[in-house]
Amino acid sequence: MPTLFLPGNRSIITRNIPTAIAIAIFLLLPASKGLVQEEISPLPVTPQTSAPEEIPSDGLFFADVIVRGQPVFQIGSLGELSATERAQIVNRRIAGILAQSQTGSAVTVVPDPERGIATLQVNNRVLMTVTQQDAQDFNLPVDKLAQQWAAELNQAFERPPLAIDVGQRLWITLRQFQRDAIDNLPAFLGALLAIAVAWLIAASLRRLTLVGAQRWEVDRNSKILVSRLVYGGVWVVGTIVALGVLGLDFATLVGTLGLTSVAISFSLRDVLSNYFSGIVLLASRPFRLDDRIAIKEFEGSVTQIQLRATTLRTYDGRVVYIPNQEVFTAIITNNTACETRRSSVVVGVAYDADINTVKQILHNAVLGVTGVEAEPQPDIFVRELGASTVNIEVRFWVNSHRLPFLEMTSLVAQSP
Repeated sequence: MPTLFLPGNRSIITRNIPTAIAIAIFLLLPASKGLVQEEISPLPVTPQTSAPEEIPSDGLFFADVIVRGQPVFQIGSLGELSATERAQIVNRRIAGILAQSQTGSAVTVVPDPERGIATLQVNNRVLMTVTQQDAQDFNLPVDKLAQQWAAELNQAFERPPLAIDVGQRLWITLRQFQRDAIDNLPAFLGALLAIAVAWLIAASLRRLTLVGAQRWEVDRNSKILVSRLVYGGVWVVGTIVALGVLGLDFATLVGTLGLTSVAISFSLRDVLSNYFSGIVLLASRPFRLDDRIAIKEFEGSVTQIQLRATTLRTYDGRVVYIPNQEVFTAIITNNTACETRRSSVVVGVAYDADINTVKQILHNAVLGVTGVEAEPQPDIFVRELGASTVNIEVRFWVNSHRLPFLEMTSLVAQSP
């Protein structure tokens, strides 16, 4: 073998290469086999500890065990069961026992030292199992925790007197309300802050609207209407924001408002029609306060324009409330929309009278009456030929208000 590495013996090296490869393989095979056997040799068995329990993703670590609607104690999750699922199983078993007639049996503890657990049983029926995980959760030994839960269940199974039962239920309700109030305190504070900001903005905008509306050429009712619309709009937005802070879904809120608005519109369509008609009347302003108007058979002075109705004081002293829906759809005659209004009187003259001379006399007489407008000029023409007279109509312009109108018409009729 040493000759393999001597220089000059290339023929010997060439002849002995297969032999060297075989020897190398032979020497390496035991070592490889030993390595393989070492890799696949079973490891010594050690007692495996249970994997740490996963924390529920919903953040619920404990759930209540309930007897007759009252929480008795709490239990945690176990293995793949969440706390809620485990509590539901225990509560279902308790409800089944309470539904039976023999509810006087006590809850007993049956320990299992070999497995390190204990079971709570009633008439050899397992209610629940107390495990090492429960002992770790509540920092108590398994047997002591099982005894404590059994005592609490036995106390809950005994039906208390009515007064005590009512008091317990009230106390539990108040405690739950306190817990919910504490949990939702940030949401409540945020909602109150949103409402306070909405109130501040709404009040400020209403005042600014009223101040800015002083320069508008509208009546006071229109100014008040605009300020109220701004005030209500800000409150609606603030309320929606506050409900959103409390956790209400905006889509649900909008859908609820839509359904509610449809129901309200069907039930109050006449009332809403009056209000919307009032808004349109205040916006379009076909008449204003103190205008003399005629609506259907009513004629008088406008004393008030509300969202629901328009108030007229007739010339004979009556007060008439006309719903805005009827005002909106009716033909409105506004006698004072213009400052002047045309009136007319009819004068009869004999057939042998000079018509041109009569017209000139009537023209001078009309213009001589104080209150008759010089422009436009009075119109005088023959109206008809009567049985014994020629009827001449005189048209002239006077103040459009009713009293001056009637007075001027009377004076013109007396002037010839």
